[in-house]
Amino acid sequence: MKIKITGIGSYIPEKKISNTDFSEHVFLNEDGTAFGYPNEVVINKFKGITGIEHRRYAENHLNSSDLAFFASQKAIENAGIDPETIDYIIFAHNFGDVKYGTNQSDMLPSLATRVKNKLQIKNPKCVAYDILFGCPGWIEGVLQANAFIKSGMAKRCLVIGSETLSRVVDDHDRDSMIYSDGAGAAIIEASDDETGMLSYESGTYANDEASYLFFGKSYNPDLDPDIRYIKMYGRKIYEFALTTVPAAMKSCLDKSGIGIDEVKKILIHQANEKMDEAIIQRFYKLHDRPVPQDIMPMSIHELGNSSVATVPTLFDLLIRGEIENQSIQKGDILLFASVGAGMNVNAFVYRY
Repeated sequence: MKIKITGIGSYIPEKKISNTDFSEHVFLNEDGTAFGYPNEVVINKFKGITGIEHRRYAENHLNSSDLAFFASQKAIENAGIDPETIDYIIFAHNFGDVKYGTNQSDMLPSLATRVKNKLQIKNPKCVAYDILFGCPGWIEGVLQANAFIKSGMAKRCLVIGSETLSRVVDDHDRDSMIYSDGAGAAIIEASDDETGMLSYESGTYANDEASYLFFGKSYNPDLDPDIRYIKMYGRKIYEFALTTVPAAMKSCLDKSGIGIDEVKKILIHQANEKMDEAIIQRFYKLHDRPVPQDIMPMSIHELGNSSVATVPTLFDLLIRGEIENQSIQKGDILLFASVGAGMNVNAFVYRY
């Protein structure tokens, strides 16, 4: 038995934030000192590394669970199912609902419970819960759905990735330009044909790597040090990703029995354009192959890094033909992969 995605949906907020919108920000070094060059230089360097030109922020009156609800509605409609037949709602996020203008996380009740309530699902046997797994959370949710379905505990799962990272960033940290908001959702069911998940890989590296992404105080020493924001050691994450992600992808592909030349698209977490390109280059180098043209669809240029939402949103956009010069056909082999806080790494091979 295999599992497959029978419905997919995403919600991309309408509020577009351009790089130029950061031109008046007061960016500071970690020690609170000012940069020795203007913001124009900071922004140009940022774009050259990350590839990000725009990102989306949630409308002020919406929270992460709202975005998730919108994406879930689309996935349910796409699958053509009755939501009362969903056995599990698995909601991947990192910070819960953070109301606009605040920095406090709200996860009571769970965000999965909130989505179930918004969907008006009456069936008490539809179990709703959240997972915290960093940016690879949606993929991990798919792997959990796979386990539930194969064990006989479920026939149909709704897996969601949603986040409003714009509400937990330090405006004085240039890394704040990376983050964005969004949601993606998928209906997962058993597959009785050749399509679906063929293999998977997942792991947590929790020694020195555990603190590469963390909550820390603002770089502005005048602000309350007890108010915390998302922080990261970017260089360490880059080096970690280049070492672990290609190896995990190779292991996953080897388990599937699929040859490297059969892979049509690689859908990787939209964290950083240069990092993603380097990961793909390393992956193909492990197979002594050149990187094929157009193998890696990208959405980061326009949507930024919305954490758990990037992979399902990318898949949704790809299926709907909304990524320029990118398309997939029935039977194509796809490789999904992600890396993020934990540090966690995962992947799965999928026949579309």
